Amino acid sequence: MNRYEGETELAFAIAESVHQHGGVCYFVGGYVRDALLGIANKDIDMEVHGVPTDLLANILSSFGEVISVGASFGIYNIKGYSLDIAMPRKETARGAGHRDFDVFVDPFTGTEKAAERRDFTINALMQNVLTGEIIDHFGGKDDLENGIIRHVNDSSFAEDPLRVLRAAQFAARFDFKIAEKTVALCSEMDLTALSKERIETELEKALMKADRPSVFFEYLRKMNRLDYWFRELKDIIGVPQNPQFHAEGDVWTHTMMVLDEAAKYRDKAENPKGFMLAALCHDYGKAICTEDVDGRVRSIGHETEGLPLVETFLNRITTETKLINYVLNLCALHMKPNALASMNAGVKSTNKMFSQARDPAALVYMAMSDNYGRIMAKGITPHEDFLFERLGIYKDIMSKPFVQGRDLIEAGLEPDEKFSDYLEYAHKLRLAGVEKTDALKQTLAYARKKK
Repeated sequence: MNRYEGETELAFAIAESVHQHGGVCYFVGGYVRDALLGIANKDIDMEVHGVPTDLLANILSSFGEVISVGASFGIYNIKGYSLDIAMPRKETARGAGHRDFDVFVDPFTGTEKAAERRDFTINALMQNVLTGEIIDHFGGKDDLENGIIRHVNDSSFAEDPLRVLRAAQFAARFDFKIAEKTVALCSEMDLTALSKERIETELEKALMKADRPSVFFEYLRKMNRLDYWFRELKDIIGVPQNPQFHAEGDVWTHTMMVLDEAAKYRDKAENPKGFMLAALCHDYGKAICTEDVDGRVRSIGHETEGLPLVETFLNRITTETKLINYVLNLCALHMKPNALASMNAGVKSTNKMFSQARDPAALVYMAMSDNYGRIMAKGITPHEDFLFERLGIYKDIMSKPFVQGRDLIEAGLEPDEKFSDYLEYAHKLRLAGVEKTDALKQTLAYARKKK
């Protein structure tokens, strides 16, 4: 059992002890920012000023087992708690990568110098743990009130290219504007040396925490920073669409609208991150399939032709095979729900479609996002009632007993090279709503004909 009731109580206890030794503890970073915005944040970061490193280690040891997250960086935890306890440090860039820095711990550098190494003014705020006083050297409170993302220092900001993505994702998450000077500075920064893991982390925050993820990409576009990591997305800029079905404009505009629609449904998907990535990637194929056919803009087959582009993009930003396969599946099928609904297709067709989907419910929400993420000349036809009704039918069918391999073996069939064909036939009967007893009889009859 932990000695203190949560990280905040532990922070106050540590701050009291540090104070007795002549030092001061501050809450820093996102914890202060979010507290002022009224946003709950379980990640608490604390910075300790005015005591030497060895003394701090001794102080912390009285509160439990000390874990050195990065002893050379002056970062510690107490076992059983998620409170990050750091000392002020200085960083000097020695390369282009996110981790290419020499770090020096300096507990006596002062609050202004410590805050100056932060990326944005809203993240440079500090709060005295014991008194609650806010230390604001760079106008962070004003920027919070005015909804502005503004960098703290020209030279130190430019040393870390990850901050380009952080600026964009903060703008998306908080619905803030990025200061023009910060946009200009980001436009000059090279992102190519960043690792895919860091790119994926910032991208995930934008996709999963923002009500309008499109803001993230619109800022990257404004900064001209799409080229390396998001080049397939850049390629859909200016790609035309049939104005009868897409009066909103090009594929980029449609994709941004779909992203913001998808954010409304992401929590309903089995894999919310995969769902949002599919919304981002679903029309990549239009960049290579769009053509003028008898005076009409068409993108025939874009949902399948675009899959190699989607896969290339995903492999660039992640190593999660399961995630990649989930996204590819949704992208491949994203046209089917609305197409089948528009022709009032039969249950057999919709069952087959849902059977192909790794996440049938997410496929419906993807179709809704695609449908509402556009402007039609004659208005949008809603399909969700039809699709959810059919999804319910599919789920009901799939919940009933069905023919399995062991049933065929018990009936006398040998598990030979034709066995998978028999199982596929049985599955088709299941999708058609045939009860297990009749399906087994029909499958056995089918097998006899194949002998």
